Amino acid sequence: MNASNSYKVSHFILWTREKIIKMLIISTVPTLLFYFLDWKWLAIPWVPIALLGTATAFISGFRNTQTYGRLWEARQIYGSIINNSRTFGIMVKDFIRTENSDQKDIHKELFYRHFAWLTALRFQLREVKVWENVKIRS
Repeated sequence: MNASNSYKVSHFILWTREKIIKMLIISTVPTLLFYFLDWKWLAIPWVPIALLGTATAFISGFRNTQTYGRLWEARQIYGSIINNSRTFGIMVKDFIRTENSDQKDIHKELFYRHFAWLTALRFQLREVKVWENVKIRS
């Protein structure tokens, strides 16, 4: 999933270039046959085209809503992790007393363990999952 505030047309062309080429080939052949060989039986009435267009619009609308819902849920979880990390840091500083020099390192150790957990979470979330439709080009 790609999530950003804005995209350029060149991004969409790069992402969909294979499908664009396939659709150009599929649509060019009947058009040339209709125009040059005068095969009028290739003409399609507007009603099925309008029906398919409406169905496609509904499907893409539902998918966009679902994608936005996932993005919003991820933002909420990310905000929760940030808030809980801040709370954890404050609690470590306030609740653990440090009278001698050996205990002063416990704050640092707890912070570093928390940073390690955050780093492990980051790497785990960036792994490619088997159920994702990501094509890796070599």
